[in-house]
Amino acid sequence: MITIRGSQERGKAHFDWLDSRHTFSFGNYYDEKHLGFSTLRVINEDRVKPGTGFGTHGHRDMEIVTYVLDGAVEHQDSLGNHTIIKRGEIQRMTAGTGISHSEFNPSLEESVHFLQIWILPQEKGLTPSYEQQSIDLDKVKNNLHLLISPDQKDGSLLIHQDMNLYVSQLSAQQEIYYPIKPQRNIWLQVTSGHLTVNDFPLETGDGAAITQETDLLIKADQPTEILLFDLG
Repeated sequence: MITIRGSQERGKAHFDWLDSRHTFSFGNYYDEKHLGFSTLRVINEDRVKPGTGFGTHGHRDMEIVTYVLDGAVEHQDSLGNHTIIKRGEIQRMTAGTGISHSEFNPSLEESVHFLQIWILPQEKGLTPSYEQQSIDLDKVKNNLHLLISPDQKDGSLLIHQDMNLYVSQLSAQQEIYYPIKPQRNIWLQVTSGHLTVNDFPLETGDGAAITQETDLLIKADQPTEILLFDLG
């Protein structure tokens, strides 16, 4: 079964400095039909104006992933990390017993556009930690490249959950076949472009909840980027 979560159906938050779209319930946006999917709890698509951002705030017992679509995010946290996350990089943070951090747009001229993703951890009370990694773009082209996994397979970042996160940048008219193991749930997020998944059309900002399927055939109609979450 494939259920489409259309881009325009998502929750919205708009401030002077922030424009955000919420795939699942978040903050002041609540929809009992969209509380999450499997262990995937949050996908927020944020656009932050130059020189602004999220001030220091705390998290607990959550796996947090930042994926930059355009621009850069300046990250600073209570573990002592102070980094810049750019397009072509991936960040993973385990909040565990508690972590404070801030996220700012360091540019005074350009907005930053990024996804913030929350995954429920397998257990509470983990030791907080942070990882950041550049993405090998040669491995992303017309291929599903593993970014995050519970066993750090193929050099991927560690996550404390039965979840594999892949990225792909597809050229126009290219296809990817993905077999689905039994008892797995798939979330497909289109970050740019237009495609079909098992003949269901998806465009920029759309997501798809995929259950009880044995395989996927993903076809790009134009240059397209996707994130694929394979969830236990």
